[in-house]
Amino acid sequence: MEFRKAGVIGAGAWGTALALVCARAGLDVVLQAREPEVVDSIRARRINEAFLPGVELDARVSVTPDFADLADCDLILAVPPAQFMRSTLAAFQPHAKPGAPILLCSKGIERGSLKLMTQVLAETLPDAPAAVLSGPSFAADVSRGLPTAVTLACEDAALGEELMWTLSAPGFRPYLATDLIGAEVGGAIKNVLAIACGLSEGRGLGRSAHAALITRGFAEMTRLGVALGAEPQTVAGLCGLGDLVLTCSSPQSRNMSLGLALGQGQTVEQALAGKRSVAEGYESAPAVRELAARAGVEMPICEGVAALLAGETTVEGLIDALLSRPLKSEQG
Repeated sequence: MEFRKAGVIGAGAWGTALALVCARAGLDVVLQAREPEVVDSIRARRINEAFLPGVELDARVSVTPDFADLADCDLILAVPPAQFMRSTLAAFQPHAKPGAPILLCSKGIERGSLKLMTQVLAETLPDAPAAVLSGPSFAADVSRGLPTAVTLACEDAALGEELMWTLSAPGFRPYLATDLIGAEVGGAIKNVLAIACGLSEGRGLGRSAHAALITRGFAEMTRLGVALGAEPQTVAGLCGLGDLVLTCSSPQSRNMSLGLALGQGQTVEQALAGKRSVAEGYESAPAVRELAARAGVEMPICEGVAALLAGETTVEGLIDALLSRPLKSEQG
């Protein structure tokens, strides 16, 4: 299959950056935006002022509010917030080109159903070939063409290789995998762990505590991933460990910045107020906690973050709970 035209659903910072990746790879791109002001801004000034200011879009990128304008696209990149993936795909379904792959680029677990985005896709567009794009990638870096490596997971290895070569562009390097679960689990859990790292930073707990949270958080990510059917080596790759390191190491991460604000004494409501971009960890934390309980997997850091966000504990209570846990083997 030859891909010539890509549709990108969702014109937040990440969707806009991926539209630029597609254009740099030589594809014509239709970027679907829900917000009228985003459509107007791109059409008038070639810039998404609301979500990616200062970055001019390639001439190959057009913008539309209408899913019907994506009907002739050979490839779809789905980039709405994870909690809106189901409703977005359902709205797009009547316009989907038969056989066009859907590349899922949002990270999260659906609340209520506890389903991964590939499972949501299977229920809304069951005939669409599925793939997942995940890895350490800030939209601002990708939009500027700075070097970025990501995981592209697809169970159909031949299709995955075509997608890998299609999206490879200067500064953007996909690595191929076939483990969809591993690619998705890492991307969802790292957002919750980034909130914990932000809390540590906001409380001034030091770099040693930060390193410990990343390391023990990675152990939690691996345990749940394996319980759900992921391959450990996938979780140890770009889409798991790589994404975890990036998201937990910079306030540029929406999730870490949320934790930072909470650690500095803001309430959850204050920390989220006025934010246009979604901190996926806030939405995914309850689902991760419930999924871990269902799978019988111990995830004290993620469980603590979920409890804090739900108002069941305080920052001090979360820290005390983690530090007072029974001593154990590191491999346990």
